[in-house]
Amino acid sequence: MRRDVIHSLLVANRGEIACRVFRTCRDLGITTVAVYSDADADALHVREAGLAVRLPGAAPADTYLRGDLVVAAALAAGADAVHPGYGFLSENAGFAAAVQEAGLVWVGPPVKAIELMASKTRAKELMAGAGVPLLAPVDPATAGEDDLPLLLKAAAGGGGRGMRIVRELGALPGELQAASAEAASAFGDGEVFAEPYVERGRHVEVQVMADAHDTVWALGTRDCSLQRRHQKVIEEAPAPGLDDSLRERLHEAAVAAARAVGYRGAGTVEFLVSAEGRPYFLEMNTRLQVEHPVTEAVFGLDLVALQLRVAEGEPLPQPEPPQPFGHAVEARLYAEDPARDWQPQTGTLLALEVPDAPGLRLDAGYTGGDTIGVHYDPMLAKVIAHAPTRPEAVRLLARALERARIHGPVTNRDLLVRSLRHPDFAAARLDTGFYDRHLAGLTAPGPGDPATAALAAALAEAVRRTAPARAARTGARAEAVRPAALAEAVRPGALAAGGPPPVRFGAWRNVPSGPQRKRYRGEPDGAEHEVAYRTPRTGAPEPYDAPGVRVLAVRPDRVTLELDGVTRHFTITTDPDADRVYVDTPGASYTFTALPRFTDPATHTAPGSLLAPMPGTVVRVADGLAAGAAVEAGQPLIWLEAMKMEHRILAPASGTLTALHAVPGHQVEVGALLAVVQEDPAPAPVPEETA
Repeated sequence: MRRDVIHSLLVANRGEIACRVFRTCRDLGITTVAVYSDADADALHVREAGLAVRLPGAAPADTYLRGDLVVAAALAAGADAVHPGYGFLSENAGFAAAVQEAGLVWVGPPVKAIELMASKTRAKELMAGAGVPLLAPVDPATAGEDDLPLLLKAAAGGGGRGMRIVRELGALPGELQAASAEAASAFGDGEVFAEPYVERGRHVEVQVMADAHDTVWALGTRDCSLQRRHQKVIEEAPAPGLDDSLRERLHEAAVAAARAVGYRGAGTVEFLVSAEGRPYFLEMNTRLQVEHPVTEAVFGLDLVALQLRVAEGEPLPQPEPPQPFGHAVEARLYAEDPARDWQPQTGTLLALEVPDAPGLRLDAGYTGGDTIGVHYDPMLAKVIAHAPTRPEAVRLLARALERARIHGPVTNRDLLVRSLRHPDFAAARLDTGFYDRHLAGLTAPGPGDPATAALAAALAEAVRRTAPARAARTGARAEAVRPAALAEAVRPGALAAGGPPPVRFGAWRNVPSGPQRKRYRGEPDGAEHEVAYRTPRTGAPEPYDAPGVRVLAVRPDRVTLELDGVTRHFTITTDPDADRVYVDTPGASYTFTALPRFTDPATHTAPGSLLAPMPGTVVRVADGLAAGAAVEAGQPLIWLEAMKMEHRILAPASGTLTALHAVPGHQVEVGALLAVVQEDPAPAPVPEETA
């Protein structure tokens, strides 16, 4: 059999998965090649690659989805193999064929296997012939009330794009149109099919690895039930709560599916398990999955290294997979706001630091200083924890996320921590409706202490404002300001003894010892906090009218307070360009925006103004929508696409559309005025009849 030794590998992808593949290549001594769009010119995967080739443009359709450009890039860089990662062209049979026709090694399954599984409709027909349990398809044209609820899915691709739940027949035509448009945008194929939606079903999958020597491994199960917008958020291995017979049945079905298509390499067979424990085949992903690290942790394997081994024609190292050990949990860290319909966030990521500890792993596509743009998926990183038991792994992961320093756009970090600690998750009561039921509680204000965090921020700022002047006078760097030390410094004779001069703090008022006030707005909840402090003649800022709080030390980046006898530490980071301050504590993190003393009237918008909630592209407006049209409260008016997801802008009230500025195809910035709705006046009260 032919052996192809890989010396140089191009990854036809970006972000976290490109960095992940490069890591294994470096361990194996393989030269790495990146491709990048103009928007990714300074991205982490480009910086980590040995070589990089530009794909002109920014939109995926012009860059990462252009198979001809990717193949040309591989040849230009002298690569002898291509790894597709996940998403983009990873399940495109035409691209796989083009790679091989160019004389390059394809690190993926055979073209025929991709073709057979590329369409979910054709894949289900194949699985039916193999005796795998399936959900019966539903023809949308003849669907009736008895068929509801329905799940619409894109025939090509995955990741939740092109997927909709339909609970009312009247909504079916519009949802079909929306699902088809989203599928066409994401995968270049607008085919959509319908099947029954299983309430409270679990998403359970089996990782398979196969070689060309008739060996197929079933590498355990994963539970991926915690999803938002049909995209996975938290995954774990093995799937908890499955009895041995069900687990064995899933393993056997996955191996049968792989053998039915002559599979090679890494793949995943996905199932929906009903509340009664009945499994139904969903699809086979002919690629590496985002959640593959939990399987790697439990089995002690490097799946990318095995992919490369199989692509080189080598057999898997043994007939049977190794024995699993322990439990692993993965959380996807997204730049998004779960409390605001999962809106993706953009901007500069100032810091992304996850504590390093045994059992923890970070797979990141960004580092501090990188820019999060509008063109691609908002996932920043994956954090994985592995421990001997599930409770230990969950605890380790939650604590790591809680202690992480993540500064910049809003993320789902707090949601992840609360999800991992939710009683239903702890008890493994898992299904795909978890966030439908619990999102409000998971995003409500938490039990933290933002008021004290805001106080720490204000005290640090008070020191920071005077630190340059003090350093200039003493020739020393800014150090912690301790009340006792300052009292000693200003006693008579202190200067003659060589002690530091007294520290004087600027403030809004002319009386330095009077109370000063600072206002902050918490993010993302918008709650306002007013802090009062004073700077006595000792020079150390201290809280004003805050019983039970004592300042132990203050410096621009760290504050130590004693709260009712308990010492607490606060790490302070400022972003002067955005008037934003980040306060990290061992148990929580807070983001504040410093507010001016007086409100700027120019910041107000007219009532009924519809503003773009994120940067994006206007993909369409409601049929017949124009100035003067009557609209109903909650009616979808405008559709924006950002980070590969579609977002609807709804009418805030019933009334008249008085202005429409949104034009399909136009890109808009966050806060851009899209339209204005003038609310209908409330009807005059009807006087009661008198007897």
